[in-house]
Formats: sequence, C-alpha cells, structure tokens
Amino acid sequence: MPYGFGFSLAIKALRARLVKGETITLKSIGFAPKPQLASVELSYGGRDRIRMAGRIIAADRFIVHPKIPAIAKLFVKVPDAQIWLTTPPAGFLRWEGAMAEPDDQIIRVDLLPGGTSEAAVPVATSGTRK
Repeated sequence: MPYGFGFSLAIKALRARLVKGETITLKSIGFAPKPQLASVELSYGGRDRIRMAGRIIAADRFIVHPKIPAIAKLFVKVPDAQIWLTTPPAGFLRWEGAMAEPDDQIIRVDLLPGGTSEAAVPVATSGTRK
C-alpha cells in the first residue's frame, strides 16, 4: 500500500495533535491488487536533521503505520512509511516507504534535488520543542 501525498496533507492538518503525542487512526484505500479499505495510524516520530542539497534542514518525522488484520499478518508484512515536514510553516520535505507492494524496496523521495541524500538524524531532545 503506497502512502501518497494525501497523507502529507492529513499530517499537516493534524500536526499539532500528533506532536503532542496523540496517535490518530485514518481510513485509506489500498490498491493492491484491487481496492480495499484499510486503516492506518499516524504518529509523531520526533524531530530530525536532514542533510539535503548541501544544507541541514530541521524537520518533524511522522510515521504512517498500516493496521493489518491479524490473519493477514501471517501472509504479508507491510512496512511503515515515514514522512518529514519542515518545521512550521509545514511543508513536505521527504517520504520513505515501499513504492507499491509491501515487499518492494524502501525508497526515499526528497523535495530538494541534488546528490545522494543521507538518512535523517534525530535531534537531541532537551525536553522542549522549538
């Protein structure tokens, strides 16, 4: 189940609640191989620094976790996707996840073009969010 741009918009709208620690369940349509209704949980994963296009950008990481029925978990493993939004004002920065099928390779889509992108690095927390 790919996680498209719609989740970035949902996260942007729900950002304040997610950053406070709330986990929010949404319904989604998955198209593998035919349309199916699925639930996903959105949660806040922390603040990261991402080196992209020669700069370091602060971003909030959000996790899109598919809710798979217990019986289906025996046959399929669907990885979580991660979406990074720039710190307020919110804007799309990066997406990582499987492209179409659950066993597809995890890919990264960055907003800014450039050389090889690097993995996000968590920002050390001091108890306050800036």
